Amino acid sequence: MLRHRLEYIGVRALIGAVRFLPSAVVDACGSALGLTFYTLDRSHRRVAERNVAAAFPTRTPAEHTSIVRGAFTHFGRLLFELLKFSTLTTDQMLARVEFEGEERVRSAYAQGKGVLFVTGHFGYWELQALVHGLRLQPMAVMARALDNPDLHRLLEQMRTRTGNSVIYRQGTIRRAMRVLQDGQGVGILIDQHISSKDAIHVDFFNRPAATTPIVAALAVRTGARIVPLFALPLGRGRYKMIYEHAIEPPPEGTEDPIHELTQRCTDVLEMYVRKHPDLWLWMHRRWREPAGQQAAAPEPERSMFPAGKAEGADEEDART
Repeated sequence: MLRHRLEYIGVRALIGAVRFLPSAVVDACGSALGLTFYTLDRSHRRVAERNVAAAFPTRTPAEHTSIVRGAFTHFGRLLFELLKFSTLTTDQMLARVEFEGEERVRSAYAQGKGVLFVTGHFGYWELQALVHGLRLQPMAVMARALDNPDLHRLLEQMRTRTGNSVIYRQGTIRRAMRVLQDGQGVGILIDQHISSKDAIHVDFFNRPAATTPIVAALAVRTGARIVPLFALPLGRGRYKMIYEHAIEPPPEGTEDPIHELTQRCTDVLEMYVRKHPDLWLWMHRRWREPAGQQAAAPEPERSMFPAGKAEGADEEDART
């Protein structure tokens, strides 16, 4: 497809350009891209404005606008920083980051049952996955395949160059369980709307949100520890990679341990989004109308980032 080829050529050209740009210029270019999409992408901007207003009802309209503008700006920066990191050596990557809580990860690995790393489309999660394998053990990251096959291969090369592997939709549960049984780590994003029959509705900003049960189901089945992780900007092209305390499993006898664990994971993510609201993906329709109510207009196919294939049910039922 011509459009796919042009997208790929454009991204390769950007990579060639950012290779030689200093961090301040990379940051400025990312900000400009994000603000361009903020101005032109009215559909996603309206989604973000509705989400922010509902999540922070006591804040002023001016504060809501500031958060939305900041979110668009952030994702422009994230894209450019990911391209920049793809040009760095491993030593250069490590020189740009600092770690907090890595002893929690080592303790979780020491249990011998693998580690589930959970986060969301928040902060600089792609950069954290890259440097994680350089400082700790490589992980297998769950991801969607991109519609553009050329960009899909390019992104996979970026994600795996530091030792990580990628788990796509087919056979998700089985492949993840094998990784955990080998004592390794699996990284999962938990903040997108799930339309499959296995979705669990948990509270996220005081509203029910359909959420994947995969993290909790894997933890219950394997005994793997759940460690939330978050990557925050420090300025001047530097980042802090934070590993939070492991999420404690619910006590024996809990009526629905998978729901309880999923809620606990979501609560940690919400805590970080509340502290840094401009670093989260408000442009996604995270909250959908219950069945029988009129749905909002669907998001357009084109956006700042290449589209992934639509979310569907896993090959196995995650709750069984």
